[in-house]
Amino acid sequence: MDSIVCMSVNDTFVMNEWAKDQNAPNVAFIPDGNGDFTDGMGMLVDKDDLGFGKRSWRYAMLVKDGVVEKMFIEPNVPGDPYEVSDADTMLDFIAPNAAKPASVLVFSREGCPFCARAKGMLADAGMAYDEIMVGDAVGIRGLRAASGRETVPQVFIDGQHVGGSDDLSAWFAAK
Repeated sequence: MDSIVCMSVNDTFVMNEWAKDQNAPNVAFIPDGNGDFTDGMGMLVDKDDLGFGKRSWRYAMLVKDGVVEKMFIEPNVPGDPYEVSDADTMLDFIAPNAAKPASVLVFSREGCPFCARAKGMLADAGMAYDEIMVGDAVGIRGLRAASGRETVPQVFIDGQHVGGSDDLSAWFAAK
């Protein structure tokens, strides 16, 4: 069975909280509190200039049967680069021809039947989405700024404004 591991030079309490925050139940978050593993990999760096002490340089690696098959190591530039150790880079390496999941955002409102219809269509299509509830942190002004409209739902797919539930139905029909 394949495993996904996220290791960091942090303690178990930080890693447990990070795991909860990331909502990634299929990822094992493993602390490397003293940096022993990271040092053995040659990836321990001094971040005293940022007040962090010893930390891991950012990298991703593919390990099969205990053998490192591929490493994606961030370039040695100032700051904290995040260019090649991301999940998309790894997935492109593992399955370069695989279809990428769509990025979907839905503005909705509690109790809105049109919102429920749109979210149902997305769920039926197997499309995960992030949801912004209008009326909480975002009001009508924010909805209008993002979509040009004042009604919910408003659906965005891969950065493109699709529209409301009828627009989404037409979008699926055209696919």
